[in-house]
Amino acid sequence: MKKLESSLTNMVLVLTGVAVIMGGILAYVNSLTEGPIAQQKEKALADGIKSVVVCDDVVVASVDTVKQNDAKGKELTFIIYNVRDMQGKDLGAAIESTTGGFGGNLKVLVGFDTEGKILGYTLLEHTETPGLGAKADKWFQKGEKGDIIGKSPAEPLIVSKDGGQVDAITASTITSRAFLLAVNNAYKAYKATPATDGETGATKQY
Repeated sequence: MKKLESSLTNMVLVLTGVAVIMGGILAYVNSLTEGPIAQQKEKALADGIKSVVVCDDVVVASVDTVKQNDAKGKELTFIIYNVRDMQGKDLGAAIESTTGGFGGNLKVLVGFDTEGKILGYTLLEHTETPGLGAKADKWFQKGEKGDIIGKSPAEPLIVSKDGGQVDAITASTITSRAFLLAVNNAYKAYKATPATDGETGATKQY
């Protein structure tokens, strides 16, 4: 077989061929992993909802999307999962809320009872510093130093350094402020949820 001449044209052709082949391989791998990744995310959300409403057998009765502007005029989107127990009793809702933390976006799932008191929370996404801001997943839980469980953000939750009632994570005041802002915003979105709106198809059992 005659060896290809080392020319610009041949180099471009070879590189183009390699790029096309690699693109095809990546597309194939993506098609294989897309389904499992989606299932994994749905399971993580389902487990998160159970955790934040403190109930193993819950039904998502409806899903609402609420858009609100923050203090700087930026539009925020909240996803609200209205939940019931297996007997049909309203338990409240689990709300996805995102704010900017120290290292990037901080996405929180917060559970509220029907009166607006915090049942629980979990971090869905964060890029906070390990050992510092990342402690938010435990710091504000029941019995911990920054415990917010059972409180109502009707009066906004604020770190004690800013004159509020919640102890900030040690050496991570920025993350603590971002976390509490996400919780406060989630509460506002919950209270702004239309009584009859959103996605009301077949209920999902978790």
